[in-house]
Amino acid sequence: MTKNTKIFCVITICMMLAGLSSVPAAAKSITLTYSNFFPPTHIQSELPESWCKEVEKRTNGRVKVQYYAGQTLTNAKQTFDSVVDGICDIGLSALAYTRGRFPVMATIDLPFGYPSGEAATAVANELFDKFKPKEFDDVKFLYIHAHGPGLIHTKDKPIKTLADLKGVKIRSTGLSAEVVKALGGMPVAQPMPEAYQSLQKGVVDGSAYPLEANKGWKLGEVVDYATAAYSAAYTTAFYVVMNKDKWNSIDAKDQKAIEEISKEWAVKHGEAWDSSDMEGLRFFLQQGNTLIGLDSNEAENWKNAVAPLIDEKIKDLNKQGFKGEDIVNAVRATLKRFE
Repeated sequence: MTKNTKIFCVITICMMLAGLSSVPAAAKSITLTYSNFFPPTHIQSELPESWCKEVEKRTNGRVKVQYYAGQTLTNAKQTFDSVVDGICDIGLSALAYTRGRFPVMATIDLPFGYPSGEAATAVANELFDKFKPKEFDDVKFLYIHAHGPGLIHTKDKPIKTLADLKGVKIRSTGLSAEVVKALGGMPVAQPMPEAYQSLQKGVVDGSAYPLEANKGWKLGEVVDYATAAYSAAYTTAFYVVMNKDKWNSIDAKDQKAIEEISKEWAVKHGEAWDSSDMEGLRFFLQQGNTLIGLDSNEAENWKNAVAPLIDEKIKDLNKQGFKGEDIVNAVRATLKRFE
């Protein structure tokens, strides 16, 4: 090999190395864990699982998510703290399971007379977008959704009037427990996974929940009646959040994809709550159960009975330094679109 040839080879190698050094590094890949308390066969478990698959698809496999349903990773009450502490990376649970922790967003759960899950979900996401409450500062907030009209279901005893509910033990959580109390019932604080057994064994006389749970949680098998008091219907909001450190470790373009997917899935959840309410009602009636309607006067009685809860919430928010009237009015403004 001549001297010139050697020089040419050295130059060529240097150029190749320089070219290699200019190639952008591949985006980091990451595998996350997702905890959800809904049972695997429930639509509100199937949707989060499909969210996980969509994230992997749109990030070209750079973000993968291992999904754990039915409290197999964390229980419902501990999910938020588990996300904060990194025990799980993503979590779905109810605001109601940690009362007092979410003062602004818990306003959603009040008995505004929700007509549908679509409406409740719109209220929840718009309220967060408008006020960006600091109660979620410890996590990356992804989205929130909420079920359709929360109603009183009972075993053995039909509830046709407020007087019928007096002293009746009703399983409930968070603000739904306050609703039960305002209506004259006796709230028994229990998360949804405990409802079936409590009803079956007679620990409680009834439970507060949306119609979908008659099929989704099989509660239609252990109740006899549902009271269609839509004028006092509450909801329960469910957050989806991610550990902040894990979120910050994800590439910016993949973060954007996840945010876009989350907006789409919030709508899907709201729609699913409504379709599953219809399925739950069919299942409920197939068991030979009875849906009890209220006349206009009795419906007004129920509405008036729970109205003080909203007034009290305004006062409580004001005491904590929030603008209670603005928060409640924001909820009502969104609901007007669904009247």
